[in-house]
Amino acid sequence: LETIAYPDEKENPLYAWSIRYSLPEWMLAQWSRDYGMEKAKSIAESFYRERRTSIRINRMKTEPEQLKRILEQKGIKAERASFKEDPDFDYAMYLSDYDYLSSISEFEQGYFTVQDVSSMFVTHIANPREGDYVIDVCSAPGGKSLHAAEWMRGSGTVEARDLTDYKVDLIEQNIRRCGAENIFARKQDARILEEASVGKADLVFADLPCSGLGTLAKKPDIRFRMTEEMEKELVLLQREILNTVRQYVKPGGILIFSTCTMDRMENDENTAWFLNENPQFSLEVKRQFFPDEGEYDGFYIAKFRREQEKA
Repeated sequence: LETIAYPDEKENPLYAWSIRYSLPEWMLAQWSRDYGMEKAKSIAESFYRERRTSIRINRMKTEPEQLKRILEQKGIKAERASFKEDPDFDYAMYLSDYDYLSSISEFEQGYFTVQDVSSMFVTHIANPREGDYVIDVCSAPGGKSLHAAEWMRGSGTVEARDLTDYKVDLIEQNIRRCGAENIFARKQDARILEEASVGKADLVFADLPCSGLGTLAKKPDIRFRMTEEMEKELVLLQREILNTVRQYVKPGGILIFSTCTMDRMENDENTAWFLNENPQFSLEVKRQFFPDEGEYDGFYIAKFRREQEKA
């Protein structure tokens, strides 16, 4: 049999990596420009590593060690996920050695929700308070909304919004499964300002439509569908939505902007744009997750706070 040789990395590394990792050259060029050549290669390699299922424990129904014991009694491997820099992050696990989720009764009973670890940090960083009014403008399937509802111990209100009836139905299914009572879902286009919500929210989640390049390990087809031009259009869409939903934040309230990508055009550049356009907001936290640094997606989070009104 004839052996097919890969292109020479030294001669043209981006082309060689595009063949080896089945990625468009423009993606690798973008990551190289943003983070350096070796980081771009490391990111590309990471999408081929085996990943376990990450779950978030519903602490309204169980505790991590209790759920771990139950699952291990059924032969399911359950390992706690933890971060040294965030010791309070103690409600995530990685599962393996199971057939399918619906065969696990604890999933059907809402003891846990499947959610990427990086995505869990949205609520972790937001740190909603009991009694808060939370609006999640692009919510489906509802993981962040449910996390906030649980974080608030059933108090306050979480309004989970999305664009279509199908997406709203997904959220409602998860609300019923998890037994949350301080959350409801409804259809709303995030681009269209709802006057009744202006200045009302303590916390707004804006996990916005993006290129999704941080999720290539789970959604490999994105590499064949996403283009540079589409990404530029998404940047403008993110700005349009941010410019609308920032109006829902009350003085002293929080806006969380997040995406599941590593691209600075969508993340850092849009954060800088938002701060320049909205001087009444300040940046409190910014965090970029890379898929080669852990068993999670590439993900970006920026936490803005609106200034208090002057007396």
